Amino acid sequence: MKISAADKRIEIFGPGTAADPAPTVLLITGGESAGGVWEKYAALSDRPCCLAAVAADDWENGLSPWPAPKVFKGGSDFGAGADATVEMLEKEIVPALMSAAGNEKCPLYIAGYSLAGLFALYSLYRTDIFSGAISASGSLWFPGFAEFAAAHEPRRRPDKIYLSLGDKEKNTKNPVMSRVEEKTQEIYGIFRTMGTDCEFRLEPGGHFADPEGRLARGIARLTDNNI
Repeated sequence: MKISAADKRIEIFGPGTAADPAPTVLLITGGESAGGVWEKYAALSDRPCCLAAVAADDWENGLSPWPAPKVFKGGSDFGAGADATVEMLEKEIVPALMSAAGNEKCPLYIAGYSLAGLFALYSLYRTDIFSGAISASGSLWFPGFAEFAAAHEPRRRPDKIYLSLGDKEKNTKNPVMSRVEEKTQEIYGIFRTMGTDCEFRLEPGGHFADPEGRLARGIARLTDNNI
């Protein structure tokens, strides 16, 4: 199923009717394939789930909570567009999605990979519509984010958080990004301390290894505690 809201196309996979409700995962996509994520999830779990995917615009600005210097030579500096993106999700994307899927009374999670994984966690501090989040290979090295999470409370205590990271990601020569595992561990501790069901999984490989699989395993974890 495909629908449109806020001038964006939303792809919906899985159960999507009022007669067949299921937990919904809103996936903020970048380079990964939403269809590939769905196929890998279906191979892992038979639990009903509705996966909705919407592409992020202006990656370095639309998903960034505040300005920060670029981390790649020739790349772009980070902006501060995440709040506007959260507002668009809350007021336009999610209402259209939940109406189309018929899942208004089911849990809604947000998921993302890389900078979208950072955004997924940040959104919990700006809206109360999500029951939890998946941050797969999230850019939790982002300057000031771990400190922000330690000093602020989410709008509602998330029920479930899933964090994953490649075991080689910390080996980058970039001094900012090399702290990613340390910062991910800090975020894991923050959510555990507040009583959230939180898992942190180290996956084999670097940042670009199997993004669809890492996201699928996160979705499976949030819909079935035995995965």
